[in-house]
Amino acid sequence: MSFFKSIFNILRFNRKNWNAIVLCIFAAMVFWFFNALNKNYTTNINFPLAFDYDHENFVPVRPLPKSVRINVSGIGWNLFRRSAGLKVPALVISLERPADVRKIVGSTLPALFSTQLEEFKINFVISDTLRIAIEPKASRWIHLRLDSPSILFRDGYAITSPVSVVPDSVFIEGPQKLINSLSSQLYLKIPDRNIDENFHDDVEVTFLNNELVKRDPPTVAVSFSVDRMVERDDSISLKVINPPKRAWAFIERKKIPCKVTIPQSALASYHPDSVKAVVDLGNLGRGEKKLFPVLTGLPPYSKVLAVDSIYVKF
Repeated sequence: MSFFKSIFNILRFNRKNWNAIVLCIFAAMVFWFFNALNKNYTTNINFPLAFDYDHENFVPVRPLPKSVRINVSGIGWNLFRRSAGLKVPALVISLERPADVRKIVGSTLPALFSTQLEEFKINFVISDTLRIAIEPKASRWIHLRLDSPSILFRDGYAITSPVSVVPDSVFIEGPQKLINSLSSQLYLKIPDRNIDENFHDDVEVTFLNNELVKRDPPTVAVSFSVDRMVERDDSISLKVINPPKRAWAFIERKKIPCKVTIPQSALASYHPDSVKAVVDLGNLGRGEKKLFPVLTGLPPYSKVLAVDSIYVKF
């Protein structure tokens, strides 16, 4: 009876008793843990990879493998450190001729890693094949232009000035095949929509395989003026040039109806009388011809929406 009473007294709530019990349990767990780590085990571990090659003259076409899975045997503490990734150095694969290597078979890796994993016994490599894609590095200059037709203006607005691209060229660097396949001229695209005011912003220089191409600079400054376009319907005087020698040309009208759009800022300087509908009769044979006059004298950046045709007889 006294024995059970003693046990009861030990387990009876007492802060000092429970603190001692917890410490004992913790010490026992630590002792068991460290004792277990000193034994030999076999397990699968993902080891980080690093590739040693001439980074100045070669570049990966796609991301290189980042790890390899290996079945190894060793002391539990070493296995735990590797599995937890505690300051684990990467396994290095040296590539003397990187452009010639397309794949590395997993079965060839133990001999390569044996000197780098002296604390382990390599049983076999689980990863089947490492795919490698590295090409010689190339570089060149590419001229930049703005892809004006792709700009999305607000309805009734348009460019009314020359386009400025600064700088107008970019130095690119990347895989040789990709760099050599690129055109000598790149058209920049503006992502903005419904543009209705003067534009001045940095535009990114982008390629189809943007992640593989290093650009210097990666962005350029693009600017141009924007104005509202005003429609005008007018009758323009017809002007004939280069009439055939020793022939009389019959033209049925003296003025030509047309529809044009003119920048709002140029309306004050626009006069229909200063605009001519020019018909060039040079290099035309005899007979009846249908011709479309060319309007001259319009303010800069005006556009012809419609113009009547004329018939000419020789």
